[in-house]
Amino acid sequence: MRKFRFYIDLEKEEKWLNEMAMQGWELTGKSLQYEFRKMTSKETVVKIDYRHFKTKDDFEEYITLFRDSGWAHIAGTKTAGKQYFKKINRGGDTDIFSDVPSKAARYKRLSDVCLWAAISCMVFFIPLITTKAINSAVLLNPKLLYFTPGLWEKTGAAFWQAFLFETPFAVMRGAGWFFFPIMIILYVVFVLKAQKLYRRTRDGSLF
Repeated sequence: MRKFRFYIDLEKEEKWLNEMAMQGWELTGKSLQYEFRKMTSKETVVKIDYRHFKTKDDFEEYITLFRDSGWAHIAGTKTAGKQYFKKINRGGDTDIFSDVPSKAARYKRLSDVCLWAAISCMVFFIPLITTKAINSAVLLNPKLLYFTPGLWEKTGAAFWQAFLFETPFAVMRGAGWFFFPIMIILYVVFVLKAQKLYRRTRDGSLF
C-alpha cells in the first residue's frame, strides 16, 4: 500500500506511522510516498531522525551505530534528510535520542536545509527578474497572462466561456514564472515552522 503525506513536524509524522503500525501496516520505504506492507505483529515502534551525509561511509557508520543500539534503518538515503528507524530490541530504549538537545537538533538541521533551498531559489529567480526573462508585472497582476481581447469586459456566459477556454493556456504561460516565488514562499514557511518546533522541543514543551 502507498500513501502520500507531507510533514514538517516529525513528532506528528512518527505518531501517524505508529498508528499505521497498530493497524497492521509496517513502513517499508519512503520516497515521494510512504510504502507499507501488511504485518502480523503490531509492536513496531518507528522513530525519525534528520541528517545528510557527505560520504557513503559516514552514512553506513551512522546506520550501524543505530543498529547496534537496537534500531533498524527502514528508509532514507545519505542525502534524503529524513531517516526512518524501527525498534528491533524489545528491551532497549523507546526513543532513538538520549536527550532533549539531540532531539531538538534535527529540527535545526531541517531548518538550515530549507533556508539554503530558499536562498538557492532566490539566486535563480532574481536574475530572471532583473533581465526581464520573467515579467514581474504578471506576478502582481495574473490577468496579464490572458490574451483574449476584451476578456475582462465580458459578462455572463460569454465571459465564462472565454475565461475557461484560455485558463489552461494562461496557466502554462505562467507556470514557470510562478514556480520560483511559490517555492521561495514554501521554503520560508518550512524554515519558520522548523525553527518553531526546534524551540519547542529544546525548551521541553513537547514532553
